[in-house]
Amino acid sequence: MDISPKSNRALFDLDLLRALVTVADCGSFTAAAARLHSTQSTISQKVRRLEELAGHRLLDRGVRDVRPTDTGETVLGYARRLLALNEELGEALSGAGVATTLRLGVPEDFAGGRTTHLLADFSRLHPRVKLEVSSGLSRALAEGYDRGELDLVLVKQRRGSREALACWPEPMRWIDSASSPAFALDPVPLVAFPPRGLYRDDMIDAIEALGRRWRISFTSSSLGGIQAAVADGLGISLLPARTVTPAHVVLGAESGLPEIDSIELVILMRSSADPEVRVLADMLVEMLGQSQV
Repeated sequence: MDISPKSNRALFDLDLLRALVTVADCGSFTAAAARLHSTQSTISQKVRRLEELAGHRLLDRGVRDVRPTDTGETVLGYARRLLALNEELGEALSGAGVATTLRLGVPEDFAGGRTTHLLADFSRLHPRVKLEVSSGLSRALAEGYDRGELDLVLVKQRRGSREALACWPEPMRWIDSASSPAFALDPVPLVAFPPRGLYRDDMIDAIEALGRRWRISFTSSSLGGIQAAVADGLGISLLPARTVTPAHVVLGAESGLPEIDSIELVILMRSSADPEVRVLADMLVEMLGQSQV
């Protein structure tokens, strides 16, 4: 698509920005259309119109998923803030009062279960705080935090990469399909997160250290996609121990694969954080501390 630069004074329709944000959050136009009660073609047209106004491609449209470009990430940050301000303005004009907004980021494997129970408890204790929870790859969450788009994040990182409020070791497991094992294949097929994903380099380095040939057989930014691909025999992968399912088999020491102990879970919070952010951070620390016992 040939997109020519437009005037910097272009006005960005909130409806177009909402379409972009929803597609990015859902990872597909189809899911975004369902969430917005629209059609896939309508959502696609809105995103293309926004790209024309911006003068840049904002989404990379892959075969299996849709991901924001570098420029798209920038626009998404502004879009979320504009949409939040618009909602706050509506609440103010309706006389409902503007609640404090707390923006939390968590990895996908923490987006449900105990975390949502904790968030429900927090909301009952702080009914005037509006929670905005984003889930995704730790790299993207950390970058959003650094840009000021998130107030509090739980992310995974190399041990000691940056100072954090709290940290815990993240046990990792090499996994293969329980029904259609792939580790014996040559080259070894690897199921991985996108480039710059936290575990990708560990997998490649380990396989090369064994003197084995390898190939990337499947890539997904979704944890569910990685789990399903391994379970169906598309290749082996390296995932947190908590995400191993009955459809997987753990590859032990007999495989020759090394133990990976370089990953940690950390909570990032600014020293200037609001009291409500500190309360939620303390609740997360308690929850994660209990899981390490």
